[in-house]
Amino acid sequence: MKKLYAATLLALAAPLASAQSSITLYGVADIGFEFLNHVNANNNTLTRMNAGNVSGSRWGLRGTEDLGGGLKGLFVLESGFDLDTGVMSQGGRLFGRQAFVGVEHWWGRFTLGRQQNALYDLLLNYEPMVLAARYSALGLDPTLVGRYDNTAKYTGKYGPLTATAFYSFARGTSVTTAGVTSIAGETPGDVKSDRAFGGGVEYASGPFGATLIYDQQQGTRGITGQNSDQTDRRIAAAANFAFGNSTILAGYRWFNGDIGGARRNDLYWLGYRYAATPALTLTGAGYYFNNKRNGQDPWELVASANYVLSKRTDASFTVGYVHNKDNSNLGLNGFGSTIRTGASQTGVSMSIRHKF
Repeated sequence: MKKLYAATLLALAAPLASAQSSITLYGVADIGFEFLNHVNANNNTLTRMNAGNVSGSRWGLRGTEDLGGGLKGLFVLESGFDLDTGVMSQGGRLFGRQAFVGVEHWWGRFTLGRQQNALYDLLLNYEPMVLAARYSALGLDPTLVGRYDNTAKYTGKYGPLTATAFYSFARGTSVTTAGVTSIAGETPGDVKSDRAFGGGVEYASGPFGATLIYDQQQGTRGITGQNSDQTDRRIAAAANFAFGNSTILAGYRWFNGDIGGARRNDLYWLGYRYAATPALTLTGAGYYFNNKRNGQDPWELVASANYVLSKRTDASFTVGYVHNKDNSNLGLNGFGSTIRTGASQTGVSMSIRHKF
């Protein structure tokens, strides 16, 4: 009887023992120095220590579990922070970069939670500065690295083709009422309020890659001047081509929207990347912002050198220049950020980054 009981326990434990799971702690620590001119009405210069120049600093946990039959469970919890102050990023959220759980099989991955939009997922390989926190296309359109709350997302890989689609029930816009700030959620009786959805496809094979992406946001009920019928729409198309040690990258982002006022603009970029040595990569990029509502059409030039010190540590040196037109206010850190309206701006950034 005892032998039969022991055998039964072993039989029951076998499926549990065969299930494999793993949890990984990971992160990025990025910090450096920055010099800017024409930062205010007095044309003052600014020299400062800056965190997140190349990559936003973060720490995170990710894990998978084998559920059997080729099915896996997975999760990601990722927290952003400023290395110079230790303050949490993304409005003070504990896991403001990503927080989701899901399943994965041969047919793809399905996840629920706070997640990156399709622009962020698919444009990384096609933006010359890899959507760096500073001196990149991110400064001309922050939604290119957008994250949405309450999001259901599907991602599938089919040979050289990647397809993704998402739907956010409420993307998590900050709402301030009577001096109190809260995060927008689903609104009873107004399914469109703060909603977002979109998707994209990418083809990458050999030296060539291309992507096409759509993103749509709805206005947020509770914010003065907004309603859920207001819509911001973005379409992005980009491609890259590698030959020898060189890569050419080009992209276009179309925008039309009326959340916070009617706007219509186009963003273009062109870049060149050269692997001078196994450790040294040189990048040059140009960005042009075409504002269809007025003549404020600024452009930006960036040059960067990245040197790999080890498998996990690298250093970067970046120089940027912005030319503003008709009192536009594009700075190297974004519109209206440390820039005198209508002035040109030159900046230098030096960073060290450690990945763990």
